[in-house]
Amino acid sequence: MTQNRHVLPALADEGGLSRYLTEIKRYPMLEAHEEYALAKRLQEEGDREAAHRLITSHLRLVAKLAMGYRHYGLPISDLVAEGNIGLIKAVKKFEPDRGFRLATYAMWWIKASINEYILNSWSLVKVGTVAAQKKLFFNLRRLKAKLGVYEEGDMPAEAVSHIAQTLKVSESDVVMMNRRLAAPDSSLNVPVGEDQSMDRMDLLVDDTENQEERYAMHEEQQVGRQLLRDALSTLTERERHIITARRLRSEPVTLEELGGEYGVSRERVRQIENRAFEKLQSSVRKAARALNERQPHPMPA
Repeated sequence: MTQNRHVLPALADEGGLSRYLTEIKRYPMLEAHEEYALAKRLQEEGDREAAHRLITSHLRLVAKLAMGYRHYGLPISDLVAEGNIGLIKAVKKFEPDRGFRLATYAMWWIKASINEYILNSWSLVKVGTVAAQKKLFFNLRRLKAKLGVYEEGDMPAEAVSHIAQTLKVSESDVVMMNRRLAAPDSSLNVPVGEDQSMDRMDLLVDDTENQEERYAMHEEQQVGRQLLRDALSTLTERERHIITARRLRSEPVTLEELGGEYGVSRERVRQIENRAFEKLQSSVRKAARALNERQPHPMPA
């Protein structure tokens, strides 16, 4: 009996989606002080009940994030299950004294778990292990939409060329990936209900405002801004000024203007900008990796 109390609800198949969503909405959202107290109990005492409450209060967040990957043609039940695995890992590693809410931290783990599952499921044994190809896999739809390419089938040659150049992959890789992603979407747009007046996807919308998710998104942006500020502090004054003027303003300053300001050539400014950007990327990645790779807190067996 005690063990069953800690079993998570499961989405067995596509047909059980509405039932699953109804079930997880029964778990209450946690206030900040409640979440902190539960996380401390888990951290210091290995409290299974605390872990269970932390996990179940964020199942709606997992479902919401999993829906963002529905266009890859994989069962939503599998995406949710993988997202829940990421959530459990996040709960194990969560450090409440760092000042962040669990949802902010968990989003990174949930997305990483789903991403890895999608790549494995698409059998990208060779393609998916290359960073550029992973970038292509997860950005192709967005770039197609930006170019106004919505038709099924092969893309126009100019669209293929543009995407290949943007993501620094071969045109043949773009064509191949586009064909892989041409599989039908999961059947979440099938009408449901007695009068067939709504789609399954509509069932994900909560009638009440999801304050937890809104707060998590806000706090994730705050974390990103802090990482950027810290990274900028590693640059020299000139590098910081150039990268800010060129990359962080709504209207970038031209290379010629900056060259005149520092008495150097346009090409020299470009070199400084590129070097500063590489240093910035490296610093942000290192800080983000350190945040993600915190030692996990022990979970009870």
